[in-house]
Amino acid sequence: MSNKDLPLVISAPEPRTLGLIFTSPQLARLRSKYRIVETTADGVARLPADVLAQARYIIGQPPISPETLDQMKALRCVFNVETNLINNMPYETLFSRGIHVVTTGLVFAEPVAELGLAMALNLARNIVDADLAFRNGKELWGGDGNQTARLLSGADVGIIGFGDLGRALNRLLSGFRVSTKVFDPWLPPSILIDFGVEPSSLEEVLSTSDFIFVVASVTSENQGFLGADAFASMRKGAAFILLSRAGVVDFPALMAAVKSGHIVAASDVFPEEPLAADHPVRALPGFLRSAHRAGALDIAFKRMGDMVLEDMDLIDRGLPPLRSKRAERETVSRMRSKPADRN
Repeated sequence: MSNKDLPLVISAPEPRTLGLIFTSPQLARLRSKYRIVETTADGVARLPADVLAQARYIIGQPPISPETLDQMKALRCVFNVETNLINNMPYETLFSRGIHVVTTGLVFAEPVAELGLAMALNLARNIVDADLAFRNGKELWGGDGNQTARLLSGADVGIIGFGDLGRALNRLLSGFRVSTKVFDPWLPPSILIDFGVEPSSLEEVLSTSDFIFVVASVTSENQGFLGADAFASMRKGAAFILLSRAGVVDFPALMAAVKSGHIVAASDVFPEEPLAADHPVRALPGFLRSAHRAGALDIAFKRMGDMVLEDMDLIDRGLPPLRSKRAERETVSRMRSKPADRN
């Protein structure tokens, strides 16, 4: 089979690259099975008509107008490798034509969960500040250095959101014998019970937890839904760990709650990224900061390549994709997370 006879793939994965997503052997396999047309996200609409007509797959999440989609008669699946579902394509038309839209976000669940666990342990034992004090010759020895310390083991834990990340986090926390309450309005109680957690209201999670992990995506219903009242309802000294997107919290209210000493907090995400050099959160005691790096591991990116190749193979054989997570008709248009502009 000549190259021109291979199924055609449009590659527009920015901010990712094919070299980031695929190992060298994976990329060689991709190129041996498919004809790859590389372009930018904005360049997809300007591709020649014959390229659009032959495209079986898209790797990326480029804007697709109804007019462009009309030309893509052979399209079978859009592989969103940025992992945030963006309202930039006619999803209803895609679904009505039986075209899959899938994301590879599962690859980030484990690494983000591990960093979240590390953040919780740090807030419980003040590891970073104790290290900084030691470097400056101001360390406190023994019990003097544990005035605010506590155990994660046996603690009351709350998780807000219970998708792939929430479930990965729950697996890690199970070894600490915690009691876990979960709030996720998109899941029926039986699913939560099957995972060994207690279905709870948001109010219960906030008011009864020693550690609260926020792993909910931003949707049209929950932007900024964790505000001053939510933080005031938390136990004094509770730890609030934000791992998904800053859009779900009122960030000034979060900083105020930490500044008052009512809670401590950690976050891997911020309202604007990169954060301004003079942003007050940079110098806020009781707030542990991470520069949106929780999931950005090479091993996670390379797992995307496995998922894409395996699902392409399934679809080529007339089967549905199983490794990637399929977008759902009922929820895809409600997603509001900002897309990442860096890896």
